[in-house]
Amino acid sequence: MNSDIVIIGAGAAGLMAAARAGLSGKSVLLIDHAPSIGEKIRISGGGRCNFTNIHTAPSHFISANAHFCKSALSRYTPQDFIKLVTSYGIAYHDKGHGQLFCNEKATQIVEMLVSETTKAKALLWSGTEIHDVSKENDLFYIETDKGLVTSPALVVATGGLSIPKIGASSFGYRLAEKFGHPIIPTRSGLVPLTFTDEVSQLCADLTGLSVDPVRATAGKKHFDEALLFTHRGLSGPAILQISSYWREGESLSINLMPERNALTWLKDARKAHPKRMLHTMVDDLLPQRLALALVNLSGQSGQMANLSDKQLAAVAQLLNNWTLKPNGTEGYRTAEVTLGGVDTSDISSKTFESRLVSGLYFIGEVLDVTGHLGGFNFQWAWSSGYCCGEALAQ
Repeated sequence: MNSDIVIIGAGAAGLMAAARAGLSGKSVLLIDHAPSIGEKIRISGGGRCNFTNIHTAPSHFISANAHFCKSALSRYTPQDFIKLVTSYGIAYHDKGHGQLFCNEKATQIVEMLVSETTKAKALLWSGTEIHDVSKENDLFYIETDKGLVTSPALVVATGGLSIPKIGASSFGYRLAEKFGHPIIPTRSGLVPLTFTDEVSQLCADLTGLSVDPVRATAGKKHFDEALLFTHRGLSGPAILQISSYWREGESLSINLMPERNALTWLKDARKAHPKRMLHTMVDDLLPQRLALALVNLSGQSGQMANLSDKQLAAVAQLLNNWTLKPNGTEGYRTAEVTLGGVDTSDISSKTFESRLVSGLYFIGEVLDVTGHLGGFNFQWAWSSGYCCGEALAQ
């Protein structure tokens, strides 16, 4: 069969592109190897989908080309997507920091997007394997287990490597390389960090305990959000955010009291409460189990009056600048996004068409554009998908 536009990948970006491109009257075929579409949308945000962030700006994205995302984000904004959500009567709320979630369930967003593609008369082939993609003259030849499809326009919206259990694969990267597009090395992002030394045991002992806020710092980047101890290591928003900037072999620091100078506070506490034990003093500000664990880690103990400035400094160092060296991350299994991807150098930031192969487009997470935690990655999917669909419609 022939289709005016073929989109590989029926996730957030692919559905958005199909909905917009199909409204022009052109025939659109969406192909996805997964039996059910929009799985990443469905499981996101604890099942309620953090579908955008009202504070979306280019500064919330990581890419080798920091300017690439600007055009699409300015042409299809969070307000545009909110308007669509509202038109379907989907109730939502701001969970803080501009993060918008469905009041009920994430499947409402999937159903909305499917409805939009239906309005656009886009055809969907789910559970369909693609065996080969080639191009001759002005046509792409897509060989599938449902037969051969030809099209002058091919959109790659296959996402990244994150969460393989819902179908993530390297297909999009392999396809890009086949057509001459280099790949910025990929790695897991927005992912929990793991440890092998005594920190691993400490985290396991404190599993389920959280501190909010902390300041997590890697290099020159820091985030002030919540930290969560797990049986594997550290997680929580602060850790997920900094994981996208941390590199293997590097250390990072955790400030458990970002709003105060720990040494000054400890010295003042020594004057005011000389008979109190050090660990009970610290648990005025931190959870009791964590306070005791950190005091033990510092090697200091006893009544406040008996502790020297040097001893208090050792404790303060852990409170304001706990330096840790992760041995790795939990990997793509639990990562929310994939860093890296198709190099944007040879992609139009306005139409998302390849500058190397006419009629070939890349959108969404498969590109080297990765957002911070909090709805930014979905907004990138909506923006890139819409702008690509708009270009195809014209």
